[in-house]
Amino acid sequence: MINIEYANACTEVLEILKYISKEDYNKIPKSKIDFYKENSNKDYSFTYNPRLTLDEQNVSKMAKGIIAILFRDYWATETQRNKIIAYQNNERRKIEEEKRKKYNVDNIFKERQNNSRAETVKKEEALIEIKEEKWYEKIVSWIKRILKKKQY
Repeated sequence: MINIEYANACTEVLEILKYISKEDYNKIPKSKIDFYKENSNKDYSFTYNPRLTLDEQNVSKMAKGIIAILFRDYWATETQRNKIIAYQNNERRKIEEEKRKKYNVDNIFKERQNNSRAETVKKEEALIEIKEEKWYEKIVSWIKRILKKKQY
């Protein structure tokens, strides 16, 4: 079952494809067009204005992605296709590198060890009662020590 967002995107793509040239439309395989027709949302209404850009209209991000893939695969020149593929590979590498850094097993264990050490120190501090003497108590205890020394 195709989700509703994808079905709406298929409907938008089919509407946009009505406004491209016949020769560009014929470059797309019939099976792709049929796939979009089968998976489109029949209850969703979308109108496309060819005088406006895709960004100026209410075109979903998924439909823009489908149009971009159609451009890359069927309408782009060889140099455009190579640039697009290089850009996509570069973006994919960046995302994978970020994921590796974020989910690196060594870093996860280091963070856990640091957290557990901090918790241990907090627990130890909580167990030790730190009694701080007031200034006058310090003076009294100092005098008592002096008196004890003189007695011996």
